[in-house]
Amino acid sequence: MSADTDPTKSAAADAAAAPLDLLLADAASGMLRRVNLGGSGLRLAAGLAVRPRLVAGRGRRLLGELGRIAVGRSQVEPSRRDRRFADPAWAGNPLLRRTMQAYLAATESAAGVVAEAGLDEADSERVGFVLTNLIDALAPSNNPLLNPAALKAAIDTGGGSALAGLRHFVADMAAAPRVPSMVEPDAFEVGVDLAVTPGSVILRTPVFELIQYRPATAAVRQVPLLIVPPTINKYYVMDLAPGRSMAEYLTGSGLQVFMISWRNPDARHAAWDFNTYGQAVLDAMDAAARITGSEQTALMGACSGGIIAAMVAAHLADTGQQDRLAALTLMVTVLDEAHAGLAGAVIDERTVRLAAAASRARGYLDGRSLAEAFAWLRPNDLIWNYWVNNYLLGRTPPPFDILFWNADTTRMTAGLHGDFLHLGATNALVRPGGVTMLGSPVDLARIDRDTYLVAGITDHICPWQSCYRSTQLLGGRNRFILSTSGHVAAMVNPPGNDKARYQVAKDCPEDPDEWLRRAETFHGSWWPDYAGWLAERCGEEKAAQSEPGGGGLVPICDGPGTYVYDH
Repeated sequence: MSADTDPTKSAAADAAAAPLDLLLADAASGMLRRVNLGGSGLRLAAGLAVRPRLVAGRGRRLLGELGRIAVGRSQVEPSRRDRRFADPAWAGNPLLRRTMQAYLAATESAAGVVAEAGLDEADSERVGFVLTNLIDALAPSNNPLLNPAALKAAIDTGGGSALAGLRHFVADMAAAPRVPSMVEPDAFEVGVDLAVTPGSVILRTPVFELIQYRPATAAVRQVPLLIVPPTINKYYVMDLAPGRSMAEYLTGSGLQVFMISWRNPDARHAAWDFNTYGQAVLDAMDAAARITGSEQTALMGACSGGIIAAMVAAHLADTGQQDRLAALTLMVTVLDEAHAGLAGAVIDERTVRLAAAASRARGYLDGRSLAEAFAWLRPNDLIWNYWVNNYLLGRTPPPFDILFWNADTTRMTAGLHGDFLHLGATNALVRPGGVTMLGSPVDLARIDRDTYLVAGITDHICPWQSCYRSTQLLGGRNRFILSTSGHVAAMVNPPGNDKARYQVAKDCPEDPDEWLRRAETFHGSWWPDYAGWLAERCGEEKAAQSEPGGGGLVPICDGPGTYVYDH
């Protein structure tokens, strides 16, 4: 079953429910900071104190419902989409049914009290987050003495499942991130199962390795494509298992594909910042141009890599070098980071300052801390689902390539972390000159190259409406693609999934909802559409090179290189 059709895998693959800068802040300063309600808790208490009838009324209704539950007359039922109570025993066993109903009634009552407490939007978001985490943790399905599937497994295995679960728990808690494992550490092997599209490392710098993929067709397009992956994970999300690899697909479509593989930095590299990574992109473009003999390069960036790619494009425009850019692609990338919801409630100047100071003290943001922050933002899908599977049932999680990649964490330098935090808190990219790249004031409107933008309709890290706002910032012609997937599955969207869909419209009006009304839905993957779009902008065909390298650059080693193995 694919991530698109399995809601648990899809949620886990998307990995979070908050914008990038919120995750970066939480990873540096810790989730306990956000669980502490502070002033929001005081205002909640004050709001309830002046509304005694609200508390009393909710209390009476809850007591009445608990009475009906006790005598077996309650109509409280879980949502059909609530997988926690899918086991028939929750409905058939009188004790379990009453326990479940009491839990659901109490949670509904608590949520109702908070909703009617008169809190402003920011306080409501803060309190709601803490309440949701508490409610999810207290679910009876998480209790080994109440979960019917866990009890049955323990009886059937003579206690073996409980011992296996204990071993899993001890192993997970022994080292960060201290959350249930979503995939076994030996489920895949990089270079054997993943990242196996044939290629060679033809440039290595202290910051990155550049992989040139071997042509898969006799003829290739003249203009190369350079892929800038996210800076907070390994590059091979773009080169997963065969048949699910974007690098493999685009190479097979007759494109010359180059991939940046970022180094996993440590404290020695604390000062690396936007300028460091922007210069790395320019160095990779230079190398691709030398090898292919092309004066232009098509640039693709994903998530945080997309932000850097857009800033580099603005630098080229400012310095009169925009002719080097054939086209720009931004996948699940937010340039306009105007806050709303939970992020707007918790991201402020003090939060940014504390988070940046935490990473500066260490020299980097630990990727394991980021993984932990990811998990606690979607606790039902990313914590308690695996708590039950791994610990209560004593099972190992099923192998899934995206989750293996997600667990293969990397560090982020303190300099880059601070730059991203500042960018998100000030929303600097929407203002010409609000931030600089390599000394150039960034003005996205000066980028007049055709741009292909991809977003996922269920993406909570980079909401599609936020991704869409890039169409109003960039100066060139835009083609906006909305996939039916979430954050990661929007990128890993190979042909062959019958349930895959994407939407596209002929133009990009200011209002994203208006765009959605105009959009036409197409069946299948958007990858063929993208390959065709690139082909129109990557020049005529020419004979493919027989050997990698050129222009003074020679292969250093076979792909996937060495940096991808750094831990």
